[in-house]
Amino acid sequence: MKIRVLIADDHHVVRSGLSMLIGSQDDMEVIGTASDGIDAYHKALELKPDVIIMDVNMPGENGLSATTKIKAMAPEIEILILTMHDNKEYLFHMLKAGASGYLLKNAHDSDLMNAIRTVHSGAAYLYPSAAKILIEEFVTKVERGAETDQYDLLTEREKEILPLITLGYSYKEISEKLYVSVKTVESYKMKIMEKLQLKTRPELINYALKKGLLEAEKET
Repeated sequence: MKIRVLIADDHHVVRSGLSMLIGSQDDMEVIGTASDGIDAYHKALELKPDVIIMDVNMPGENGLSATTKIKAMAPEIEILILTMHDNKEYLFHMLKAGASGYLLKNAHDSDLMNAIRTVHSGAAYLYPSAAKILIEEFVTKVERGAETDQYDLLTEREKEILPLITLGYSYKEISEKLYVSVKTVESYKMKIMEKLQLKTRPELINYALKKGLLEAEKET
């Protein structure tokens, strides 16, 4: 099975160049392109690619907004950010939005191919300079005595679903409440458990209780 790729970039020449490059790989195929964030969102839901190569700066809806919306509706799609900006703020915002990888546009062709294969496998891919930024940020927090809260790794949609799962709502009930498929809810639960490093539902309930998430949900 080839890796099915969607390319989102507002420059035609970039879309064409990436399409030719990716299409030349034996294990990849380009199933569509998008010129802005809105187009990327609709194409993602329609075509269900394995990986989306997402530009950050696009007219209309940008890559950050599109990534957030796509991950909310189809968390199984992996998104690789391709940008000109080697910037800490861009990096943190894109990872929080749910992107699986971050690569600079001046990277080598082989780096891009490696990044696509890496995020498709379920792992994260960070360009060396981005990895360095994250390491420096972590070291700074450790030196300040700050603890890393895994809860901050969850997307907004995952934070919304977590208390519903722990309160005993069925996948079907959650899917109807949030207007997503049952399969999507199951995928969210799996990603939540992975990010929080939990293995059982009792552990998840205990975590939610300690965070005060169940009380907040009951009040709503």
